[in-house]
Amino acid sequence: MRAHQIMARHLVTVETETSIVDAAKLMMDHHISGLPVVDAAGRLVGILSESDFLRRSEIGTQRRRGRWLRFLLGSGYAAADFVHERGRKVGEIMSSNPVTVTEETPLPDLVDLMEKKGVKRLPVMRDGRLVGLVTRADLLRAVASIAHQIPDPTADDNHIHDRIVRALDGANWCPLGLQVSVRNGVVHLRGVIMDERARQAAIVAAENTAGVKEVHDHLCYVDTYSGFYIQSAEDERAAAVKAEKETAG
Repeated sequence: MRAHQIMARHLVTVETETSIVDAAKLMMDHHISGLPVVDAAGRLVGILSESDFLRRSEIGTQRRRGRWLRFLLGSGYAAADFVHERGRKVGEIMSSNPVTVTEETPLPDLVDLMEKKGVKRLPVMRDGRLVGLVTRADLLRAVASIAHQIPDPTADDNHIHDRIVRALDGANWCPLGLQVSVRNGVVHLRGVIMDERARQAAIVAAENTAGVKEVHDHLCYVDTYSGFYIQSAEDERAAAVKAEKETAG
């Protein structure tokens, strides 16, 4: 998938001369956490986000730097802080030089950029013109809409079994003595794990296999030093229910 497939196309924007009060109202009215900022010619010049409202004199949250830090940073930093904390226009508090992408940027690259640059939204450009915006929420919607969307015609029990075994067999955390049973898309996992994190990894591998409806965990944890073992929480609950019924009977 690429940016143009998930981006928002109908954008709410503000100009550099827009008051921060009007911008804040726009964000609240449209339930959005950021706004692209354009100049009088419509060119993208910045991004205004919720974080730009954190350090404000109106609410007493100005940045307080120690005397020595102020001395080391110099007067320029103090001046920039003053503008950001007391500026009345969007252009005075926005983040300039935003990171942008094109419509053809693949989703893995979008995620890499968001992580490396520490941003939550990426303007999408075409020939220097703003045409869309990709946010983390758009990525979330993409995951929700695509996961298990396309049925697999070969997702019968035998295929499911073989795919789960292949997915686990190559992992260095694969349960020892792995046994996978499948009936009507319901998977049961058995085996021995030496690290509790391997339990969740095995379950996730099974859940990501096409055709799987449920995954039941029967993996047993064994401590390599003491030999102490723990049944899965599911098996412990089943044992407790069984014991309770036997006692009541």
